[in-house]
Amino acid sequence: MKATDLRGILRYTARFRDRVFVLNVDSAVLASDNFHNLLLDISVLRSLNIRIVLVHGCSVQVKALAEELKLTPSDLDGMGITDHATLRLAILAANRLAHELLEGLSDTDQRAVLTNAITAHPAGILNGVDQQFTGQVERVDAKFLQSLLDQGLIPIISPLGFDGNGQTYRVNSDGVALEVSEALQANKLIHVSTSNGIRDAGRLTAQFSVEAAEEYIRDHRANIPAAMISKLKHGVRACRNGVQRVHIIDGTKDEALLSEIFSNEGVGTMIHANEYLAIRPALKKDAGMILKLIRESVEAQQLLPRTRRSMEERIGDYYVFEIDRNIIGTVGLKVLEGTPDAVAELECLFVAEHHENRGIGAKLMLFIEERARQNGIRRLLALSTQAFNYFTHKGGFKEGTPDMLPAARRAIYDKSGRRSRVLYKDL
Repeated sequence: MKATDLRGILRYTARFRDRVFVLNVDSAVLASDNFHNLLLDISVLRSLNIRIVLVHGCSVQVKALAEELKLTPSDLDGMGITDHATLRLAILAANRLAHELLEGLSDTDQRAVLTNAITAHPAGILNGVDQQFTGQVERVDAKFLQSLLDQGLIPIISPLGFDGNGQTYRVNSDGVALEVSEALQANKLIHVSTSNGIRDAGRLTAQFSVEAAEEYIRDHRANIPAAMISKLKHGVRACRNGVQRVHIIDGTKDEALLSEIFSNEGVGTMIHANEYLAIRPALKKDAGMILKLIRESVEAQQLLPRTRRSMEERIGDYYVFEIDRNIIGTVGLKVLEGTPDAVAELECLFVAEHHENRGIGAKLMLFIEERARQNGIRRLLALSTQAFNYFTHKGGFKEGTPDMLPAARRAIYDKSGRRSRVLYKDL
């Protein structure tokens, strides 16, 4: 690994540490030559204290077993009718895969546990047809899974569910991964498939909002493979129910998992929840409230003093975080002139004391970073006298020098006498 690659990964460690990632690995990926590389990538994630839950499919293995035993399965992916013979094939295939996963994770010095955390009930009769042993997820034992994660273990969840009488049902792994990610309020649900997601006119579509993903499904349903529609639809629901990001990557490609997580561009398709709904542009009438909000921080010399007039004149540069129509956070983005590259300053980042330690500051910081990218900004600066550790640990900023400031901003910096640390982040 290059030093630049390692530095790139380390920029994300504070953001992802102790967060839950649910990996839904397609059976074709488990049968591919990249299987062991994927397990190494999972080991990298665990080394960074990212909590992993591993859900897997088994349709490829069910098909292979059926051919080996000269049987005809009634269904392969747990979305159609599962007769008794096919259920037995699914149990055999799932057990074999679980063993291979335990074996492979052991080889990378990771500890894992095969779980029975999925309670299922029969899918029942659909359109007049009995689905027999096809099941639907009724409940996820989140407390049990959380206890395993707290012990540093990787829970492995097969595409099987169990009812209160000990009966086993075949369940679709996409549906299982969705329910698990919702129950654990996972930071990410990652579908590790054999495709990079959705390609539009030959170009990889990198990101979808929930609304854009729904529109894409509606407009292109006839041309999207059923397996991909499943992942998109489950991704939309996950984001609507608390999961921040859903990714679809090609797990047969080496380093795809790490490249998707630890780079701004990624390599697959991402569906994201609109977590900035509470953030809006500041209005002129908000100026007084913002000044009142930051007053104590200004007195403590944490933030630059501002007048109401100067705030109103530049109100278009500010954003506020609102809860129940109360402003509890603010941040600004000022484009700096006089530099060969597009440079902007993140300023006036503040969250009310009674709302601290809830991730609001990080959301405001990420929001400004995204706004800067949309505006073609190449470098984001932040000046701080007391919160520089927060910017470096939570935001991935690096310490620079005052020489990075354009002439006009440097003059203000020198005149203030605050001697703030100059931090920067290249976008």
